Amino acid sequence: MVVFAALAAGGVSAQDQYIGGYWAHIGPQDYYNSSGTRLTDAAAILRQDRANFHRFGIRHPRDESDPWFGTQNGRAAMPAMIANAGGVPAYIQNLMWEGRELTIYVSMYQRGGFTYLRAEIPG
Repeated sequence: MVVFAALAAGGVSAQDQYIGGYWAHIGPQDYYNSSGTRLTDAAAILRQDRANFHRFGIRHPRDESDPWFGTQNGRAAMPAMIANAGGVPAYIQNLMWEGRELTIYVSMYQRGGFTYLRAEIPG
C-alpha cells in the first residue's frame, strides 16, 4: 500500500477524499517505453500502462479504463501523484523489477489542493 508521506503508517486519513480507482494489469508491454527501453521505475511502469491503454490501445483483459490518464498531460502528472503518496510500495517495486505480470488496484485520493495515488495488490 502506498502511503502519503505525512500520514501515519496506517494509510488514508479521514481528511482524504476518495475520488475513484481502476484496475491495471501490468503486462510485458508495460515494462518498455515506446523507444523499447526497459523501464525499472515503478511510477514509469504505471504511467506506461496508462499510455498503452489510452494511446496505443494495448489492453490486457484485467485493465480498466480511467477518467484521469487519457491525455499526455494527465499521464505526465502521475509520477508526482505517486510521489505525493510516498512512492510505490517496495513489494510491488520488487515484483516489477523482476518483470512479473501483476494486477494492481490504483486508488485516487484528494487532500486539500493535491491528488495522490495509492497502488496495492489486494488479497
